[in-house]
Amino acid sequence: MSMSSFERWKDGYFSPVTSTLDWCEANYQFSHYIAEMANTMSNLFTIGLALYAARLTQNEGLPTRFVVGHLLIALVGLGSFLFHATLTYEAQMGDELPVGAPPFNSTLPMIFSVTLSLWILFDSTKGFGNIVDNFGLPLALFSFDGVFAWSYQAVFAILLFTFAGRITYILGFSSLSSLIPKSLVSTVGRIFGMGAGLFALGFLIWNLDNVFCDTITDWKVRVGWPTAFLLEGHAWWHILTALGTYYMSIGAQFVALAVKDDYRKYTLVHTKGLPFVQSVHRERVD
Repeated sequence: MSMSSFERWKDGYFSPVTSTLDWCEANYQFSHYIAEMANTMSNLFTIGLALYAARLTQNEGLPTRFVVGHLLIALVGLGSFLFHATLTYEAQMGDELPVGAPPFNSTLPMIFSVTLSLWILFDSTKGFGNIVDNFGLPLALFSFDGVFAWSYQAVFAILLFTFAGRITYILGFSSLSSLIPKSLVSTVGRIFGMGAGLFALGFLIWNLDNVFCDTITDWKVRVGWPTAFLLEGHAWWHILTALGTYYMSIGAQFVALAVKDDYRKYTLVHTKGLPFVQSVHRERVD
């Protein structure tokens, strides 16, 4: 197939495209019912990884707030799945706007997930039992989300950088770091650094996909499918940010458990190539 004969914008079940964004992937190339196949299906990885993490966390008897954080990421994946499958304006608003737009709101769970992680890291009071005693912190954080909901991109960036800054401060500069042995501080730092690196790599690939779309499309046509699926940059953004979020979440969980409880009750292990926090007195979950 030549580049001149390749058709990027076919009609499908949800046509016409009414979203203000239409990514580099060809529309309705493989299915009459799915606008962007790779961008849609890559969200199944996000959803599956988040649900897997939630199950592991629950099976280990870890605090409910950790399970909720993973479930919020699964909701993000579901909202993105709907947007890329349909490319409708309504689905785009659900994917982007933190104001409950139909049919689904996925940016709101993403913002709340990072907010929840901040609460987990800033709440250094011993014990997880009584949320009422520490209600001021989550109330302030979620109120911040609500007040600045009109600018969700700025809010998300502020929350994400604050999250990274907080865990760096705890591990490297705070007296709280004395609650974690230096060997474990190094391990947690590597896990969190891996997550941040994967997130940044995904962001880079996504932007390269946007800037060099015509060139990359030409490469896709030359190599042909299914190999060309490997050149779908936005799909890699979904996969890499899902992995990055997972790694950063695990790092934050262990730090929170060490600060609010006792690091000796928990250990960092790997299952299926991924790290997770295991309760010492429970059997490993595979």
